[in-house]
Amino acid sequence: MKKLLTGNEALARGAYEAGVKYASAYPGTPSTEILETIALYKDDILAEWAPNEKVALEAVFGASLAGARAMASMKHVGVNVAADPLFTISYTGVNGGMVLISADEPGQHSSQNEQDNRNYAKFAKIPMLEPSDSQEAKDMLKAAFYLSEEYDTPVLVRMTTRVCHSKGIVECSERVEVDFKDYTRNMPKYVTVPAFARKLRVKVEDRMKKLLDFSEKTDFNYVEWNDNKVGVIASGACYGFAKEVFGDSASYLKLGFTNPIPREMIKDFAGKVEKVYIIEENDPIIEEQVRMLALDCLGKNLFPAYGEMTPDVIRKAVYGETYPTVDFDESKVPARPPMLCAGCPHRGFFYEIGKRKNVMISGDIGCYSLGFADPYNAMDHNICMGASLSVGHGAQQVFNMKENNKMRVVAVIGDSTFFHTGISSLLDVTYNGSNTINVILDNRITGMTGHQENPGSGYTLQGKATIEVNIEAMVRACGIKHVITINPNDLTAVKRALEWGTSLEEPCVIITRWPCALKKFAKKDKEEFTAAFTTRCAVDTEKCNGCRACIRTGCPAISFDKQLKKSVIAADSCVGCEVCLQVCPVKAIRKVEG
Repeated sequence: MKKLLTGNEALARGAYEAGVKYASAYPGTPSTEILETIALYKDDILAEWAPNEKVALEAVFGASLAGARAMASMKHVGVNVAADPLFTISYTGVNGGMVLISADEPGQHSSQNEQDNRNYAKFAKIPMLEPSDSQEAKDMLKAAFYLSEEYDTPVLVRMTTRVCHSKGIVECSERVEVDFKDYTRNMPKYVTVPAFARKLRVKVEDRMKKLLDFSEKTDFNYVEWNDNKVGVIASGACYGFAKEVFGDSASYLKLGFTNPIPREMIKDFAGKVEKVYIIEENDPIIEEQVRMLALDCLGKNLFPAYGEMTPDVIRKAVYGETYPTVDFDESKVPARPPMLCAGCPHRGFFYEIGKRKNVMISGDIGCYSLGFADPYNAMDHNICMGASLSVGHGAQQVFNMKENNKMRVVAVIGDSTFFHTGISSLLDVTYNGSNTINVILDNRITGMTGHQENPGSGYTLQGKATIEVNIEAMVRACGIKHVITINPNDLTAVKRALEWGTSLEEPCVIITRWPCALKKFAKKDKEEFTAAFTTRCAVDTEKCNGCRACIRTGCPAISFDKQLKKSVIAADSCVGCEVCLQVCPVKAIRKVEG
C-alpha cells in the first residue's frame, strides 16, 4: 500500500507500524504534525500533549520502563528543555524501545535560533538517524526502535524542516504488535546515584563501540558511484539538495546513520575520488570527523556556516553562479510581514501597553511575540519559552536598585507558555519579591503552533474531556496576592489594569482571558464567549474623517481607501472585537449583525 505523506506523517506511520503504544510531545514548528497524526491512531497508540518537552521525554521514559515502545517529538529548541533527562537516560538505557525525534530548523523559518541538534547525539552519546525523505522517515523510525532495544539506548531521529514538510510516496505496511516487556526492578541500572552511575558510564562507551561497528555495516549508509572526480558526503535533506546540483557528475556517500559516523567507509570513499565536498547545514559535524581522519575536503571553508543548504546555495558556492531566473522589480512586491490576526485578543493589550512610558516589556515565545512590531512596538526582548517572567524579575530587581527609578517591568506570557515553563519563573518572582507586573495572555489554546490543546483548555489531544487548570488559582498558589482577570478587548479595562499594577509595590498578575478568534470553540467556550462573535464592525463613511486612528490598532481587517480617504473594514475578516470602535475619535465605527 502506497501513500503520499509528509515526513511528519511518515514518522507517525512508522510509529504505528513499529507497534508504538505511547507518545508524548509539546507542539513546535516543524514537529507539531508528528503527534497530531499519531493521535489519529487512537485505537492503538495513546498520544498526549505534555506541558513541556522535559515532561514529555520523562513520561516516554516511564512508558519505556513499564515495557512499551514509546516516543517523544519536539522542535530543536525543545531538546534544550528535555536535555536534563536525555543525558541520564543515555546512561540507564531503556526497557521498551525509546525514540526522541528532534525537528531542526535551518533557516529559522519559525524559530529563535537554528541550533544543530546533531550535537546532542554526540554530546549525549546516543545513536542518531537522519532521514532524507518521507520513505526514509518511516523506515528509519521503525529501525530506531530495533536499535533502541538491541543496544539498550534511547535513539535520536533528527529531522529538518524540508524533510518534515515535503511530501513523498511511502510504501506502507501493517502494524506489528509488539508485546509489552516485563518490568523488572533493577536499581543498579535505573537509580543514578554516583556509585551506580560511574559503572553505567563505562557501559555507554562500550555501547558506542558496538554501534560504530553497526554504522559501518548498516544499509542506511551507502555509496552511489558515478564520476569519481567529485565525491559528495551528505546526510538528510542535503543529500537531495546535492543530487539536484551535481546529478551524475558526482559520486555520493549518503549517510543515514550518523552517530557514530562510519569512519572506515568515509576513508574508503574519500580514497577513491579526486575531490570531496561535505555538504551539511549549520555545524560542520561530518566535516570535523572527516578532517580528524586526516582527509582533505571542502566544507565550511566553501559553503555558508548557517542557513539552508538549498541547491541555489550549493550551486553559487561551487560554480560561482546560479541558474538564471525571471527578473522583476522587487520594490513593487508588497511587504507581507506577520501580524496579529483580525480579532486577536492580544491586540487590545499591546495597543495600550505600547503607549506607556518608563516601561520595559519582557516578552516570550508565542503569537504575542508579534507585539514587538509596528504599530505597537511593545516588546523589548524575548529569549525562550517561559523566560519573560524571570528575565523581567531580574531586570526589575536592578531597576529598583537605582536612585529615582521610574522603570517598571511588564512581563508578558501566553497561557500555554505559562504552563510550559512560566510557572517556575513566577515562583522566582514571588519567592524573591520583585514588583513586576506579570500579564498572562490566556487565549484558551496553544495558538502559535496551530491550536493544540493544553492544560488550560479542558481537553486532551485525543479529545477526552479533562481537568481544566484554573490559571488564577494556579497563580495564587504560586504566592501572588494581587490577581485580576479582564477582557483584553475592553481597552478601558486594560488601561485600568495596568494602572492598578503600576500602583502596587508587590508583584501582581493580570490575566487577559479571551479565546483566539481562529479557535474551534469547545462547548464550554461557546457558552461563555460565542455571543460576542455574532456581530462585526463597520465604518460609517459619512462620519469617518480619515484620521486613521483605527489603522493604528494594527488590525488586518482594516484598510484605508486612498481615493475615498476613508477607512474600510473587510466584512469577511472582522470578528467584532470592537477595539477599533473604541479608538475612533468621531465614533464612525458601529456594530452590525454578523
